[in-house]
Amino acid sequence: MKTSSKLPSQIVGNVGMYYVCFQLSKMGWNVMPTARNAKGIDIVAYMPDGKGFLGVQVKSFSKRCPIPLGPSLDKVMGDVWCVVVRKTDKEYVTYLLSPEEVKKAAHLDGKGSWWVNPKEYDLPEYRENWERFFMIPGEKA
Repeated sequence: MKTSSKLPSQIVGNVGMYYVCFQLSKMGWNVMPTARNAKGIDIVAYMPDGKGFLGVQVKSFSKRCPIPLGPSLDKVMGDVWCVVVRKTDKEYVTYLLSPEEVKKAAHLDGKGSWWVNPKEYDLPEYRENWERFFMIPGEKA
């Protein structure tokens, strides 16, 4: 399969989820993906000592685009949102937001659906800022 071809959305979602798992594992977190296509968080990340954990929601895209949230903000859950955007075949950029930041950035379209536009998540304070949520106590950034 040619890697520069457009990937199916399910594959894009898998790549994003496993990319976040890879990044968190490099930082020393234990990670466990949840069941695919199940409602709820996508990854459980817990500290090596087992004393702290985070629920991670992952949204993956093959290009920079709006994040669909659906007809209600009630499903914005978890502790951290990771928005993974494929830049090239080998390069991805991740934006890390809290659920509160996602809700604050959301807007309602004329059809009753909530969205977050790229200009709301593609900000320096969110871009590749893994330390915002994933610093293990005692570790240096």
